[in-house]
Amino acid sequence: MTSYRWPKLILDKTLSATLLVVLSPVFGFLFVAMGVDMLVRPRDRGPWLYRERRISRGREFDLLKFRTLLREVAEQIDPTESHARMHEGDEANLTWAGRRLLKPRYLDELPQIWNVFRGDMSLVGPRPWPPQMVADQVANGFTYRNEFVAGWTGPAQVEKGITESSGYAVLDVAYVERCGAAGAWELIRGDLALLRRTIAVVAKGEGLQF
Repeated sequence: MTSYRWPKLILDKTLSATLLVVLSPVFGFLFVAMGVDMLVRPRDRGPWLYRERRISRGREFDLLKFRTLLREVAEQIDPTESHARMHEGDEANLTWAGRRLLKPRYLDELPQIWNVFRGDMSLVGPRPWPPQMVADQVANGFTYRNEFVAGWTGPAQVEKGITESSGYAVLDVAYVERCGAAGAWELIRGDLALLRRTIAVVAKGEGLQF
């Protein structure tokens, strides 16, 4: 499998730093909106950020998200059995900000730009899965999540309607193989194309709707 190639590293560092600056007003707005929500709705109170252990190139790291789940729901999650995404589909588990602002346009994922800048993950690649899910996938013969850098977005995220893990694996493996065969410029163009498609998905508001 392909390692973390230098064109991706350069793209990740420069673009993530730019996004952190350009999107700073959005971050500020969301922090204020979540703060007002917690002030008005005591049940929604808790930390602004939610951390969850994920795998990138076989290494565990803390994936950052804006908290969408009620505090008591988040605290009851057993990482060996489930993860936050499995609870977010139930409206009753979400804060007002999570339900109305964060989930519809995937804004809860924005703090992961910091993960990219830190080098925990890439802008584009297979999404980082929790350790237990990665172990289950490895048992089924797919080892790429232990060998390739995870991504903020990827081919599986811009293809809506996939429900089976095997469907994600087919798209992810194809992407990893393309990265291995591509030249530097082709690799960068491919990642930029997937980022443009991600922006289109976000603009359509194709996240969770209630």
